Amino acid sequence: MKYIYIPFRLIWRIWFYVLIIISILIMAPFMLILTSDEKYYPIFWKVMRGWSFFLIYGMGFRLKIEREQEIDRNKSYMFCANHASLIDPWVLIATSKNPIVFVGKKELVKLPIFGFFYKKVVVMVDRNDAKSRKNVYGRAKNRLKNGTSVAIFPEGLVPTENIVLAPFKNGAFSLAIEHQIPIVPQVYYDGKRLFSWDFFKGRPGSLRVKQCKFIECDELSLKEQLKTKTYDLIYNELINDEFYMEDTYRPNNEREFKSPL
Repeated sequence: MKYIYIPFRLIWRIWFYVLIIISILIMAPFMLILTSDEKYYPIFWKVMRGWSFFLIYGMGFRLKIEREQEIDRNKSYMFCANHASLIDPWVLIATSKNPIVFVGKKELVKLPIFGFFYKKVVVMVDRNDAKSRKNVYGRAKNRLKNGTSVAIFPEGLVPTENIVLAPFKNGAFSLAIEHQIPIVPQVYYDGKRLFSWDFFKGRPGSLRVKQCKFIECDELSLKEQLKTKTYDLIYNELINDEFYMEDTYRPNNEREFKSPL
């Protein structure tokens, strides 16, 4: 029975890329102007939020957001979320009125049209290059000094679907401590189930997002403690969600339920 849905899922997946290409082509003249100078970034962010809502709703998704704490429009933050779906970056953009700069993978620069604008607004990192990983935080610091928030998916990768939450990298927490900015933990429960990287899975539905209470930093904060606290918060939210775990659990995968930190 499940094979009947495969052609429809493929068409639905292709529709996502059609939406991206058409919308980028339409927005290209405006994007060229808005990415030409740093001072236009707040306006650019509003355009990105509109684009994100367009893609999310255009794919038949709906956002269901729970916020334990609201963001101050005049502050900078470090956004940290679990990463299991192609739709995750657009969800993060849609949930924040504050301008955010992403730390993202260098490989996406190779994508036609999208890559041209991507390299102008994202702090890129080549995860296979130690020098690139080191330099990326210097570039992120400059954005934080200008009052912009930073978003990092701290797993540093999209883990395989049988993993609840991959171990976190250090970068986000080092930056948060250095700049004394709160960490905003966000939990995405449904991306893996509704829009995973598997082309033969997924369907329209509600994308539940929980913005947890912020984790404050001070000069005495220890990077490992901060990383562990953030990891455990997101991990516990995920393992206690019935739908997330139904899609995550696989036979002989019991060891993945233990926090690696």
